Amino acid sequence: MLLAIPFPMIDPVLVEIGPIVIRWYALAYIAGILLGWRLARVLVRRPPVVATTEQVDDFITWVTLGIIIGGRLGYVLFYRPGYYVTAPWEALYVWQGGMSFHGGALGVIIAAWLFSKRNGLDWVAFADRVVCVVPIGLFLGRLANFINGELWGRVAHDVPWAMVFPTGGPEPRHPSQLYQAFLEGACLFALLMWLARSERIRAKPGFLAGAFLAGYGVARIIGEFFRQPDAHLGFLFAGATMGQLLSVPMILVGAWLMLRAKERHAI
Repeated sequence: MLLAIPFPMIDPVLVEIGPIVIRWYALAYIAGILLGWRLARVLVRRPPVVATTEQVDDFITWVTLGIIIGGRLGYVLFYRPGYYVTAPWEALYVWQGGMSFHGGALGVIIAAWLFSKRNGLDWVAFADRVVCVVPIGLFLGRLANFINGELWGRVAHDVPWAMVFPTGGPEPRHPSQLYQAFLEGACLFALLMWLARSERIRAKPGFLAGAFLAGYGVARIIGEFFRQPDAHLGFLFAGATMGQLLSVPMILVGAWLMLRAKERHAI
């Protein structure tokens, strides 16, 4: 306990006026979508151009639905299938929390495919630019997890920055939300922005999408070594967590996309 530092008790509710409640977690989603939208408008115009700014504006509704529906269904199917079999109507209770990034990612992929088909876009090239802005939302979302005092890390008696979380018992734990914000958010964003600077890489449909999938998978697997697994799941195959197991296919698909990506020369 001598190594533990106090958890900064930040009220998860930013504003509460009567029945109106604004939470930091909701603001993280909203800010991530808005900031990502502004950056995506810039990225799609870089040569080779893959979409118009107006099409990015239209895509916002699609991506928002993909995040919410995919994230919620992913949580239901990946993390609490047994519970929702007995109470399926509660799968609609999004205000109770419970979102899965892997499910949200799948929802956005489907949304991008449907939107691209409807608008005559190359959906792989379009997805390349869209994925570059996703780490913004990941970074803000992990900070919101930290403010909420949820998804805390494993017990850590040997690090001076360990914290005692309000719902994590008396032992000091890794602030794994901050680790994941750094890895999945800041580091992945820097990598994708560096890659996206190259016109040659931008001209290889699938490369940036593959870099995102593989990069997130690696970052998530590393972060999960410090994060306490969900109590109702615990450790799974070979001591891995659900987050790690779901990230392995992302790394494989991402590597495959990067290896098969070929430069497309303008005609």
